[in-house]
Amino acid sequence: MISKAKLDLAQLLSVECQIDAPEIYDLLEIPKLYDHGHLALPLFGLAKKLKKNPIQWCQELADKFSKKSLDFILQVNPTGGFLNFTLSPSYLSELLFSSLQKPKFYQGSSGQGQTVVIDYSSPNVAKPMHIGHMRATIVGQAIRNLAETQGFKVIGVNHIGDWGTQFGKLCWAYMEWGQEYDYSKNPIDSLLKLYVRFHEEAEKNPHLEEAGAAIFKRLEQGDAEITVLWKMMIDYSMTDFNRLYKIMNIQHDVVLGESFYNDKMADVIQRLEKAHLLKDSEGAQVVFFDEKDNMPPCLIKKSDGASIYATRDLAAAIYRREVQKADLILYVVGVEQILHFNQVFGVLKKLSYAWAEKCHHIVFGRYRFKDGKMSSRSGKVVFMEDVLHQAIDLVGQMVEAKNPDLENKKDVIQKVAVGAVFFNDLMTDRIKDVEFDWDRIVSTEGDSGPYVQYTLVRCKSILRKYNGDIPLRPSVLMAMPEEQKLIYSLLRFSEVLEAGFRQFKPNILAQYLLELCAHFSQFYHHCRILGAEAELQNSRVCLVSATEKILEQGLKILNIEAPESM
Repeated sequence: MISKAKLDLAQLLSVECQIDAPEIYDLLEIPKLYDHGHLALPLFGLAKKLKKNPIQWCQELADKFSKKSLDFILQVNPTGGFLNFTLSPSYLSELLFSSLQKPKFYQGSSGQGQTVVIDYSSPNVAKPMHIGHMRATIVGQAIRNLAETQGFKVIGVNHIGDWGTQFGKLCWAYMEWGQEYDYSKNPIDSLLKLYVRFHEEAEKNPHLEEAGAAIFKRLEQGDAEITVLWKMMIDYSMTDFNRLYKIMNIQHDVVLGESFYNDKMADVIQRLEKAHLLKDSEGAQVVFFDEKDNMPPCLIKKSDGASIYATRDLAAAIYRREVQKADLILYVVGVEQILHFNQVFGVLKKLSYAWAEKCHHIVFGRYRFKDGKMSSRSGKVVFMEDVLHQAIDLVGQMVEAKNPDLENKKDVIQKVAVGAVFFNDLMTDRIKDVEFDWDRIVSTEGDSGPYVQYTLVRCKSILRKYNGDIPLRPSVLMAMPEEQKLIYSLLRFSEVLEAGFRQFKPNILAQYLLELCAHFSQFYHHCRILGAEAELQNSRVCLVSATEKILEQGLKILNIEAPESM
């Protein structure tokens, strides 16, 4: 979209500046203030290369352009070393509406021919998903969707926690007390109670820890009875996870638990031994890092011979590269795992794998509740399901108060509630903590998901009332400031998607959608649409249709469904 304008401008400037067009294209940027123009060329670096005074050169170039008659440039202004360009209304309008005729008008090409493997959500078997998993799920799905907009082949992986000593403890508890619990209605809740009970009893009787470890040893050795119990817990868990994923519209391509990599860890050990990287340390085997890395050694095998998370994550990374053919490997995991992933990536680099540079830990902050409270079944951990149900309850109360006769009420309530939770997360830079202020989250005004959904619903309502075939292009020039600002905002969509994926930050898209809604609101209130003179009405309906398309697509990329009415 706006990239076409950058290309046209770069080709023109390359002649005037005697600089290659690609170099100028990369320098062109969107001014921070709309009043400064649509595109800006900072001249400081070029001026230094050409031994020119940037301020003086900026003025000279502006004077040159002011004497030319150019169809697509309306105005050129020099501002302190920035050459600011305002593009003509007719040019911007043609750019927008010609782009929208393409089936995937927003599609980038930076990932063409490449595969990205993205690891997100990754809950633990036999436990309800908590809000830490919610962030990993919401942020991960959005980044996965952004990757697809850039032409990548995407493999979304759910790396579930299905291995470790805790399963020995849980199997022991199930064999000892399992008959006391009902698994027909909420098996995960019952399994959680069993696990909590085991630890309460283990505080009184420490020998239970040894009993749990012994049961896990049997699982590692393939004991048939324990394996059946373990698989039952996985089945219960996946049924529960998928139930919540359906509510949230979450998709994974592959579910591979930690246990999948058990038979691949010996290969990791062999690779490390062959590279002379494994060293003994107090009976354990570790990989040491250089002093400049400022990291403790990475534990590969404990003194009792057991492998740990790092060994499995090394096996998983190698599998994703060598079997799944990943060009880019992303891990959407909380900030508390920074050291762990730095160590894993560091070991891969010490193995001289150049592709280790393409492994990225996508960190995110925590949820903070405004009043410090959140209802939870456990009293300590806030579960994902509790957050979703609270959102649904609050939106339901709003609907009953404002629009009790709403058609498809249950469906609308769920879409708005889930969308509100998603958008509240995604509009915040992922590295920052997210504040849960329910009044703001479910509001249809201000910075919220329901506000964006409501703007989209308003567009749909206008188009329904128009009750005719939407014209493909406006027939009159839309030059009012509100029309021009909206057109320019719409044109930025594909560049916003590219930046959102490049930085792995969905908040870039969420903030753009809020800005777009604000520009549409100004247009809606200042420019009469339905009932205006025929050609003007048709042209403004074109603009409403364009806004609807981009809002709907933008919400879809954030994994937020849009109701037809609210």
